[in-house]
Amino acid sequence: MDAIRGLLRFPLDRLERLLGTVFPAHWNPLFNLGALGFFFYWVITVSGIYIYIFFDTGIHEAYQSIEYMTNEQWYLAGVMRSLHRYASDALIICLLLHMAREFSLGRYRGARWFSWVTGIAAMMLIYMAGISGYWLVWDKLAQYVAIVSTEWLDWLPIFGEPVARNFLAPGSLDNRFFTLMIFLHIAVPLFALAVLWMHLQRVVKPVINPPRGLAAGSFLSMLALSLVLPAVSQGPADLARVPGNVGLDWIYLPLFPLLERLPGSVTWSAAMAVFLILITIPVLPPMKRSAAAVVDLGNCNGCTRCDLDCPYEAIAMVERKDDSPFSMMPQVSASLCVGCGICAGSCPTSMPFRRRADLSPGIDLPDFTMAMLRDEVEAVAKRISGPGRLIVFSCQHGVRASDVKHGSCAAVSLRCIGQLPPSFIDYVLSRDLADGVLLAGCKENDCYNRFGLRWTEDRLAGQRDPHLRARVDRRRLKTVWCGAGGNAWLDAELAAFSQEMASLESLPGKAHAQAPRVKEDAAHG
Repeated sequence: MDAIRGLLRFPLDRLERLLGTVFPAHWNPLFNLGALGFFFYWVITVSGIYIYIFFDTGIHEAYQSIEYMTNEQWYLAGVMRSLHRYASDALIICLLLHMAREFSLGRYRGARWFSWVTGIAAMMLIYMAGISGYWLVWDKLAQYVAIVSTEWLDWLPIFGEPVARNFLAPGSLDNRFFTLMIFLHIAVPLFALAVLWMHLQRVVKPVINPPRGLAAGSFLSMLALSLVLPAVSQGPADLARVPGNVGLDWIYLPLFPLLERLPGSVTWSAAMAVFLILITIPVLPPMKRSAAAVVDLGNCNGCTRCDLDCPYEAIAMVERKDDSPFSMMPQVSASLCVGCGICAGSCPTSMPFRRRADLSPGIDLPDFTMAMLRDEVEAVAKRISGPGRLIVFSCQHGVRASDVKHGSCAAVSLRCIGQLPPSFIDYVLSRDLADGVLLAGCKENDCYNRFGLRWTEDRLAGQRDPHLRARVDRRRLKTVWCGAGGNAWLDAELAAFSQEMASLESLPGKAHAQAPRVKEDAAHG
């Protein structure tokens, strides 16, 4: 499975970087696929409502009403029809890319399994809605789609009589068919929207609106395409004739030639196999879960920061059960916790300066505690020497710590960059463990754990607690959001930053940072 993800990740990573040269990070389409999908859904909805005003449900009237919109009122209804078509295609492209990207990044297992499975269900419903829309045009393509679809469905013994025979001869079809198709074409997207709502239930602070500039650009692109290459029909359907060559929509209908030529036993077996694979891969092979965060009530004041910062809603504040003066305490759901450590990074008691008592925050990871992190930082600091010494805190989902090769640098790997309390940066610099600190994580606007980068940036900027103290010289701190494939980028940044630190005649802040050490230890120990 890792090999498959790696093969898929390579082209997607190259595409992300290519788009990154054109778009700013927060506009990169691959970082906004879910939000773009919702945007295209609303474009489909609005344009579909307008089209429905002019649509007539009848064997001959359906095609004629579509032709009226395309030719007579091309400037509005025709544009709406084209927008409906192109937004539908764009929605499917977004869904497929979103699914492929989440799979390649491994974001479909553990606490994310529910979003994955409901996403698969929503995609199937959206495909059904799109295909039913082609039937409504009732041109030669619609006739072809209807015949192939019903013959494929007839292979299953679920209907009393073959459905396909309704499309094999004139007079076998009546106007009720179009009433049924209109109902399905409206009802199925509503079911899909309900499933998408469920899809977001385990997503904290979901982003369902893309950046305005990206949305405007996407809409204008579809509008230009609608004017230059409008959607048109392919001649009226004629049940007295077998439809000849038809132009397929290769976004929605790429498998129809196979359904037409291969036996139903083969295509249905393949469809069921693909479906079973898609819904079972979150548990195949069994996932080795990280230990869930644990709460130490003796060091917890119920400040709620861990609850607010958790990306997975794995923490809930409940009534305190001990005799402390604090009324609330965090409760961790082991089934939802992924062990990212962001909660530990948010805890105000994650202070490495503490020496007179154990470094035991109010919430921590049992298999990678703050005490273990401090020990590792002190150990790697002993391995670096010379001018321009750097300690790199790297996210395990970005460039691996073992790949940091610069001679005057040492790296410490974190579960997520959001696991790092800002006090550790202060600790490294005030204790002269290094001349500078560099934070390396996932690509900007694309954190593996969703909010790790954002919370870290807010903490460093003093906009979120716990924040980095003002006494820390910001010149000795650098962030590089380069992602897993950014080794060359990180190496270049490390070399430049190390040289910059070495070139300083004196490191501002070192002297006054050392002075209050005893007071600092007393305050936190």
